Amino acid sequence: MAGQCVLAVPTSSTLYPSFDLPLCRTLLEKEGFQIPAEDFEVPLGIALDPPSVRRYLFFNSSLFHFILAPVLYLVLWCAVYSSLHQYITKSIMDFWLLCLIVSLITIFITTSIIILLHYNNKEAGSEVRHSPKPWHFSHQINVNTDVRLVQVNERLVKHGLLLGVADWVQHCSGKMQLFCVSWDLSSCLQALTETLEGLGFVRDEIENKLKKRMSHLFIVSEVMPSSEDEEGLSSEEADEERPLLVDAREKSISERKRKEVQLTKNYSLVPDCTRSNQAIAYQLLLTYSAVYVRLLVSERLPGSSRRPLGTDTNHCTTASLCLCQYIQHKVLH
Repeated sequence: MAGQCVLAVPTSSTLYPSFDLPLCRTLLEKEGFQIPAEDFEVPLGIALDPPSVRRYLFFNSSLFHFILAPVLYLVLWCAVYSSLHQYITKSIMDFWLLCLIVSLITIFITTSIIILLHYNNKEAGSEVRHSPKPWHFSHQINVNTDVRLVQVNERLVKHGLLLGVADWVQHCSGKMQLFCVSWDLSSCLQALTETLEGLGFVRDEIENKLKKRMSHLFIVSEVMPSSEDEEGLSSEEADEERPLLVDAREKSISERKRKEVQLTKNYSLVPDCTRSNQAIAYQLLLTYSAVYVRLLVSERLPGSSRRPLGTDTNHCTTASLCLCQYIQHKVLH
């Protein structure tokens, strides 16, 4: 059944989010999904296990934002009270009136800061920065989680699965989970390909839309330096600056450091419009697969009234929009 949530695995730690990937694959095997480790644990570990990603998951989680508001309010209340208390004597203003004024000022400052953080996070994570009809922040693609799962879903879609990370606060506790949703991409691929073929007469306009709305989406990959790069690095040191006597141990350390040097390369997710419509459709489906899963499991997909025209066929049995309809509305229109 397309769109059915097969498995939801919570994080093992709230302060340092991580997922038990071997356990997740074992549970999927019980559901009938035979997925090798190189298609599951390896790419998921690369995508979600780096310390920087774990820190991001915590500081941008709903639980952290839930805790941040009252803590920020208390700190600001004390700061504002101590500031005003120095200039206002008891004879001028009653103590309770002073507390009321301080509370109102603190509420205003706290709300402004939360809105500012919310807006900055939206700008950093949205794919439509100047959309005339902006959606809520939760509807935007997250460049630090959703984009990192593109390569993972590229492998898992062959096994009939799509993955996404979602979290929300329930009963004052965080609910960050890794969701595995069953999905057959063939129907959406065919429908989106036909849509692109129908828009062939405005191909230049579609290309401009893709560049505008996806220009900030990149996959950062680590690559080993080539022999030419290593020679270039070694030739940068002038002969007269090198010590005449080099310890064998120091030499081995420098060689080992040179081997550990890694370069990063950015791969843009903007489709190459010179390719076939099917190839473009396939790339779009994979790019937006993780954010679609996140919205699907959290029940935040738009209602059927916002369904794009000409897309009456819904390939998802559990939501108002399927993946191809979501892309048509979000990217192509």
